[in-house]
Amino acid sequence: MAREQFPDGPRDELRPPSGRQRTARHALVVGPEVEVEEVESLALSRFPGARWLVAPDATASGVLRLSRHTHLAGPYAPGGPLRGEDRARVYDVACPRERGDAPHPEQSDRDGLARTFPDGLPVREEDRVVQWLVAAARRLHGSVVVDVDDVQRVLTPDPAARIDLTVYSDVWLAPEAALAVVRDVDRRATWAPGGVPWAGPPANSIVATLPHVPQLDDEVREFVHQRAEDADIEALTSDEAPTGYAIHLDLHDDGLIAIEIGGEEALPTSLRGLPWADGGAVAYRVRWYPVDDDLEEERPPLAHRVARGRATPRLGALTAALHRAVGGEIVDEADFLVAHEDL
Repeated sequence: MAREQFPDGPRDELRPPSGRQRTARHALVVGPEVEVEEVESLALSRFPGARWLVAPDATASGVLRLSRHTHLAGPYAPGGPLRGEDRARVYDVACPRERGDAPHPEQSDRDGLARTFPDGLPVREEDRVVQWLVAAARRLHGSVVVDVDDVQRVLTPDPAARIDLTVYSDVWLAPEAALAVVRDVDRRATWAPGGVPWAGPPANSIVATLPHVPQLDDEVREFVHQRAEDADIEALTSDEAPTGYAIHLDLHDDGLIAIEIGGEEALPTSLRGLPWADGGAVAYRVRWYPVDDDLEEERPPLAHRVARGRATPRLGALTAALHRAVGGEIVDEADFLVAHEDL
């Protein structure tokens, strides 16, 4: 589909009627290499009932119904704050305008939404749509133009900011087998329970300073410890298979990669329809935990980005090894499917 053939905006007859509900108009902006089928695939990952009301072709844009009240039209040529982006493709999204309370000054703002919607964050359907637009823009290396009280603001999420991955499969790896798979990638991997024994909360923590928390006497403390020890012994000597376990890979200054394995019944929409996923699956979650507290920052400092950049290929290699061992599907943090060869 040639870029010069795209219209300058969605045709009036393709715009859904607004009725009494006030409508917000947002836009997804992507590069010329992004095909319509990629946008459709990401939409189906979040809106399983999405379908084309008007299919796009080489001469006209189309309309994709995401839900009862939300429609996506495009692609077409950019305008407004993006006019002059000659090679961009734009998808216009119309959804109900639904705003809630203003963001709390101390809340995390990893995607920049609190900064973008200072007077009231999107809720309900508009929240679903905006969250999907940001995730799709990150995946497609694009931007989102959001409608904030008739003012257009541009969000360009960092594609490298969210690196966690999950393998879903119908194959359960015994703990020893999973550790062997992980150690084929990095011999430093170990069981999660290792490390320095927990010494209790710090002296200045909330629990330690609340006046109404009673002090345990020696008899009660001994009883609690004995019950905990009995539970540990029962778990270690039982013939029942574990329902979950974890493996850690310490990257030192670059943080920690945790592989958390367990069964899950609530699966991503992107796995809907797969026969082996009916009723649930085994999830192999591969997560990165930095040494700093900047994971939820929209623009983390350089040291955080460097550590994340070094951890990303190792996390991808671990995910690929697990996927080779158990099969199934890989999804990213937005629950979008990821191809094995893209790791």
